[in-house]
Amino acid sequence: MASSKPQCPSLATTSRIHLRPLGVTIDDSFLTETKNTQAHKLSQKRKTLLSCPLSVGGHLSPWPRYISDQTILHNRKPCSDDYQKRASSWQQPLGTTKPRYLEQLENYLRKELLLLDLGTDFAQELRLQPFREIFEFFIEDFKTYKPLLSSITHQREKIRALEPLKAKLVTVDEDCRERILAMRAEERYEISMLKKEKMNLLKLIDKKNEEKISLQSEVSKLRKNLAEEYLHYLCERDARKILIADLNELRYQREDMSLAQSPGIWGEDPVKLTLALKMARQDLTRTQMELNTMKANFGDVVPRRDFEMQEKTLKDLQEQLDSLRDDYEEVRKEHEMLLQLHMSTLKERDRFYSELQEIQRTSTPRPDWSKCEDVVAGGRDRWQMLAEGKNSDQLVDVLLEEIGEGLLREKDFFSGLGYGESIPSFLRFDGTVENKKPTKKDVVNLLKDIWKERMAEEQKEKFPDFFFNFLERHFGPGDAMAWAYTIFEYIKLFQSNEVMSQFHAVLMGKRKESVYIKQKETVTQLLKEMTNADSQNEGLLTVEQLRTVFKSTFPFKKDEKIQELMEAGGWHPSSSNADLLNYRILFTEDEEGQSMPFVQKLWEQYMEEKDEYLQELKLELGLELHEDVTLARVHEALMNIDPTLDKQTLNSYLSQAFQLPMTEMPEEGEEKRAGIVVKLQTALEQLHMSDIRRMGPREQEPAS
Repeated sequence: MASSKPQCPSLATTSRIHLRPLGVTIDDSFLTETKNTQAHKLSQKRKTLLSCPLSVGGHLSPWPRYISDQTILHNRKPCSDDYQKRASSWQQPLGTTKPRYLEQLENYLRKELLLLDLGTDFAQELRLQPFREIFEFFIEDFKTYKPLLSSITHQREKIRALEPLKAKLVTVDEDCRERILAMRAEERYEISMLKKEKMNLLKLIDKKNEEKISLQSEVSKLRKNLAEEYLHYLCERDARKILIADLNELRYQREDMSLAQSPGIWGEDPVKLTLALKMARQDLTRTQMELNTMKANFGDVVPRRDFEMQEKTLKDLQEQLDSLRDDYEEVRKEHEMLLQLHMSTLKERDRFYSELQEIQRTSTPRPDWSKCEDVVAGGRDRWQMLAEGKNSDQLVDVLLEEIGEGLLREKDFFSGLGYGESIPSFLRFDGTVENKKPTKKDVVNLLKDIWKERMAEEQKEKFPDFFFNFLERHFGPGDAMAWAYTIFEYIKLFQSNEVMSQFHAVLMGKRKESVYIKQKETVTQLLKEMTNADSQNEGLLTVEQLRTVFKSTFPFKKDEKIQELMEAGGWHPSSSNADLLNYRILFTEDEEGQSMPFVQKLWEQYMEEKDEYLQELKLELGLELHEDVTLARVHEALMNIDPTLDKQTLNSYLSQAFQLPMTEMPEEGEEKRAGIVVKLQTALEQLHMSDIRRMGPREQEPAS
């Protein structure tokens, strides 16, 4: 079968040299010449193909329609393995062979495709050229359908020639639309600017018209006043001239009469006297005119000295008036404030009065705590010591503790709580355990030993496990459970004792042990600072030295907080700065572990500052307690309320709030931070259990 295949030359390289990309315009004469050249070359290829025998009789061989489509040329890459396998399968003899002409066309198509360079920009055009040539061969061989197939080919070429024009038309249309939109936008902007300018000019014109009308009215008024003044002065001038002329005439007549009556009195020449008289009259007339002019011009003018004196008096009065106005404004504001204060005081008085009436109506009589003196062990003296400085609620706690202590001493055994998951690990036991019945002092000393060993421990284990292991080491495995139940009942009962209450909170997971440890370190550091300030090592410090130590140790405490610590340490407002205080007494404890009021005040201020810090955090977040909050948002809020937080402390706070290990904390800026969510109430509760405190002031609040 292979030997019967004709050897047909390939002319792919010469037949594809006239391909052109879409969108390129070519001259018609050149296109006609190119088409003629292609037709000539195609006819030569066709003659070469037809020179090979097509079938046994020289005509086209029939091919059954039922032959499998395995012999049809598939769209495969000519050089692929799959193509070679299929080519080898095509060469295997089938039940009915293909027409020879079809095999020649397929072989020609394969060879042409193999010769293509598909790495160029016009790979699709190159790939289409062999198929176009095959179609031309069919048109030439099928004479009957040649006109129809030629018209189809012609129409297809026309459509292909219009495709670049269509693309160009779309591009030009889009470009024109964009230009039109830009021009419209520019026109709208210019129209808006012109409208604004028009409105401004209209406003300016209105303003100028108003000014013009005002000036015209003022000019008309001034003209009227000027005319009136002119008429007044004109009449006055004429009257003065007439009066002066009359006076001069009378004077001249009197002088003439006197001269006529006594001509020999003067003893001089009458002509000379007449000339002198005439000159004197002229001088008198000129002087009179000057005098009248001066009176007319300076009749309303005051002396400069009087003017300056009056101006100074006016300035002094003006300053007094301004001062009185300022004083009046201050007094008016104070009066308004006092009125508001008076109204609020009246409302508060009415509210207190109504509350008092309600309390008097609904409240029970105040208990007589002196009745407890005969009930509490130790009598009157011990009860007065226990009740000193306590309110009714605290006295109830003290009384309950005394009653509970008596009941604890009466119990010989405790019932085990079982092995449930809600039971703490150090209390998981079935049966009864012995009550060791220690004193409060023994329990306090034992708790202090536990804390001392805990702080010295290197490998930290869970606090409940450490507590039980400590009891096993000190009392043996047999008595460890009995001591665990005994200590637990004691610390649960005596909540007024700070050592027991703090140990109970840490043991039950209501507070982190770092809170207790940090508080002890703070007290130790404060004692060290006081000792360093005591240069004489006498245990005494002045009030000023004590205040300096407080401010250096607690730089962010407010002055009122420092004042509270001073008063808790024994300072009174009536004391002078030179008074000496024994600072070592402030850190002593009684036999039951109770600290002095100074250390208790330190603890109270720490808890108040923590609550204020968490309240600021809640306000900064602006969320309700039941709403969810992300780690990124808490990070931002903490940096806003405490900008001086370092990275390690900030990550520690976030780790405690979201219950994440420090090793699993995402870095700042990671998207994972936005996916870590917890309820705000849970986050605040976890932070309240932990040791958190302000590391620096807010930006708008200067450090005290």
